[in-house]
Amino acid sequence: MTAVCGIGPPMLDDLDDIHPLFHGAPSSANFKKLRKRIVRQTREAIESYGMIERGARWLVCLSGGKDSYTLLAVLHELKWRGLLPVDLLACNLDQGQPNFPATVLPEFLEKMGVEHRIEYQDTYSIVKDKVPAGRTYCALCSRLRRGNLYRIAREEGCSAVVLGHHRDDILETFFMNLFHGGRLATMPPKLVNEEGDLFVYRPLAHVAEADCEKFAKSMNYPIIPCDLCGSQDGLQRQQVKQILDQWEVNSPGRRQVMFRALTNIRPSHMMDPKLFDFAGLMRSCVEFEENSDNIPRLR
Repeated sequence: MTAVCGIGPPMLDDLDDIHPLFHGAPSSANFKKLRKRIVRQTREAIESYGMIERGARWLVCLSGGKDSYTLLAVLHELKWRGLLPVDLLACNLDQGQPNFPATVLPEFLEKMGVEHRIEYQDTYSIVKDKVPAGRTYCALCSRLRRGNLYRIAREEGCSAVVLGHHRDDILETFFMNLFHGGRLATMPPKLVNEEGDLFVYRPLAHVAEADCEKFAKSMNYPIIPCDLCGSQDGLQRQQVKQILDQWEVNSPGRRQVMFRALTNIRPSHMMDPKLFDFAGLMRSCVEFEENSDNIPRLR
């Protein structure tokens, strides 16, 4: 069952020229700094990774969690200010989890004047059937969700699927690949799907999870918990999160330093011959000593 809702121009607040998603925002200096920081970091990511195609249409994926609410609000703020020349379509995929509050997001989006589409696909039953007892549902659930979102994006004429992954998600994924996958890789802020017809964007790539949480709670957005199915993300991710939390306690700012390292990679100082031609590396000036012919060669 599919419902498409196209709402007219957003409501105007005579006292404050802001998007309705920011109506009722706290007036404290701390919140204003938080909001400004999140908007700035999102704009930086969008510009740094070349996400804007003027006149494009983005499918903004909304789960009802703190991160997706933050994503939705900031993108609409940027568009409201004329800094994001794309059309935005919010989308929630109801996957049939037990006790999912199906009316929360439609009512919220209508109230906020946000164009949206609500789609119901019972992937939960498929996951329950396929995943052995005692295993987490998250991996298969995520793949099924992504496939449906790609389909919806094509149906709606969108060129990009926009996700709410933040800086800490990216760091955790990097360390999971490092500890358990034997590779240096993480969630990129921009990629093209396997079919080659859609971009996948992560505009919150520079934003800290703690800032998303503070923002969404301060705005009193109707947050839907992510564990309705009774399955938590894998134990490996929880372990990585605990390690990063402890590092941050011992050395405040460590997360940001590590994240900055992901943007400052030197292939010549790593060990992957597919990324750097170590075999072809030559000295620019070679001076031979008189007895250089006597230097033994490695065999």
